Amino acid sequence: MDNLTPEQIQQQEVRQVQNFLSYYNRLTELCFADCIHDFTNRRIGANENNCAMHCTEKFLKVIQRVGVRLQEVQIMQNEGLMANQPQ
Repeated sequence: MDNLTPEQIQQQEVRQVQNFLSYYNRLTELCFADCIHDFTNRRIGANENNCAMHCTEKFLKVIQRVGVRLQEVQIMQNEGLMANQPQ
């Protein structure tokens, strides 16, 4: 964190928590809507449980992949900026 003020650091931390909660809420909504269909029983059925586990795993893999790809793009942009700077 290059020369950030304590306020900027705190703002970044708040944004990270907000992003995490946003992903968590989205994951919950998607997997619940896709997997939970039987409301006649208090227990989660085996099919519902398996569906939710696969849904969660897939969602997390996608988020991880997007994060890695964003880092790659950011590195390429930084390299391009550095190459364009006069020496």
